[in-house]
Amino acid sequence: MRIYRRCLLRIGVVLALVMLAVPFILLMQDHKRVKTAAIAKSRDVEATVKTVLSGPNTAVFRKDVLGNFEPKPRPDAKGSPGEGGTAVKTDMKSKEVQDAIKSYGFNMVASDKIAMNRTIPDTRMSECKFWHYPKNLPQATVVIVFHNEGWSTLLRTVHSVINGSPDHLLVEVLLVDDFSVKDHLKKPLETYLNDLGKAKLIRNSKREGLIRSRTIGAENAAGEVVVFLDAHCEVNANWLPPLLSRIHDDRTIIAVPIVDGIDMDDFHYRPTYAAGSHFIGIFEWGFLYKEMNLPESERKKRAHDSEPYKSPTHAGGLLAIDKNYFLEMGGYDPGMMVWGGENFELSFKVWMCGGSVEWVPCSRVGHVYRHFMPYGFGEYANKGPIIDLNYKRVVEVWMDGVYKDAFYARLPYIKRLDEGDISKQLQLKTEHSCKSFAWFMENVAWMLLKRFPVQPNNRVWGEFRSLADDKMCWDTQSAALGGPIGISGCHHSGGNQVRPYWVMVVVASLSLWTLFSTNTALWWLHPLFVDVPGQHSCLFL
Repeated sequence: MRIYRRCLLRIGVVLALVMLAVPFILLMQDHKRVKTAAIAKSRDVEATVKTVLSGPNTAVFRKDVLGNFEPKPRPDAKGSPGEGGTAVKTDMKSKEVQDAIKSYGFNMVASDKIAMNRTIPDTRMSECKFWHYPKNLPQATVVIVFHNEGWSTLLRTVHSVINGSPDHLLVEVLLVDDFSVKDHLKKPLETYLNDLGKAKLIRNSKREGLIRSRTIGAENAAGEVVVFLDAHCEVNANWLPPLLSRIHDDRTIIAVPIVDGIDMDDFHYRPTYAAGSHFIGIFEWGFLYKEMNLPESERKKRAHDSEPYKSPTHAGGLLAIDKNYFLEMGGYDPGMMVWGGENFELSFKVWMCGGSVEWVPCSRVGHVYRHFMPYGFGEYANKGPIIDLNYKRVVEVWMDGVYKDAFYARLPYIKRLDEGDISKQLQLKTEHSCKSFAWFMENVAWMLLKRFPVQPNNRVWGEFRSLADDKMCWDTQSAALGGPIGISGCHHSGGNQVRPYWVMVVVASLSLWTLFSTNTALWWLHPLFVDVPGQHSCLFL
């Protein structure tokens, strides 16, 4: 009997332990399930973050397997001027060449000797030939705005785009004539373009400027993607698919080709950047466009050195963007005039409102950089300093805090300009829940601050006027940094005649004219650390 009771007792203890253990085991299993789910969720979040930061890329790299859009190489027309991207020699001192440069900003005599379909060297990285792009890429309209452009440079651009683009991806080349007056751009141009098939022409009824004309082009484009090119370009091998591929993957990307140089004097074609180097677009606080090497930390994020990469901004002349996205974002700010600052306006807007800017190493386009701008601003010239007014709109809409202060410290005279009505731009900013400029600087353009730190506010700024003749002012006359300062008539518009930070101390025995003629003016400048509010004209003592 005792043995029986002992057995029952032991069985009871075991059952009790089992009953206590079961909930614990179930609890541990449930905890494990929760932990597993949490880890999975964490991995999903991490994957999402990586996708946001790097973006999808459906292009596939296959080493030593030629890409699906790679064109067959074209043979050079040996002996033809400029063939293979070689230089065309002319007498640069001749009246014919000088007149051409005066009219167009580059040597049209050399350009006119070159065939419309000349070959140029393939300047791409060797990896670029082995990229395979999606077959269902969006179709493109290439928009080319021109005003009094030279005949051969304009039409070589058109031929280059048509010949260098996959036929099924190029809907049209849409030329926008911004109220040109030259005879060759009237009926002769219309007749020539009629024979090209894919080339179309629309004309502005008045001078609109580059910025507004590009938006007009986008509004009239038939393609899903708009590619903006200047009117003096030559596209390189397989230039279009790499741009379209990025927009195929993400419609909020501005895809920017790498710009090669075409010499303005002899039209030889050359890469702008050293082989293997990658640059990004940045700016200093006066909105001078600058470039710097892609940070090594960003470069290492890519599996292949020929892959696209993010950039804070771009030079502005050449880019591809989804047409509907561009128009949804308001196109270019319609309150901006002619040209200047539109690259910053579009870059800030896209980045801060959820998109991005990418440079695409496997897309390269040659561009002729002019000696100077050969035409004026038309009726807009009477509206004041156009580029400064454009900058003011960009600053007041998109910049804030210490960064806005940094711009006005660099160019204080712009603060007093009237930027016009920016209510629609501010409304767009609100509707798209756009981030702050501080976010842009901290997350996108962080590398810029290493090159161009935020400068302190000015204590004093204004003109230096002569007591002997108050109509004469200091003027940098666009001299290089550290060069001598000159004098010219006061125009009271800022620019080269505004001197922040400094006042002048002159030894009494030196006359004003001696000071300037000895080119030592900069040695007589000293900072004045006093708080003087407002805008001042500092007089020579």
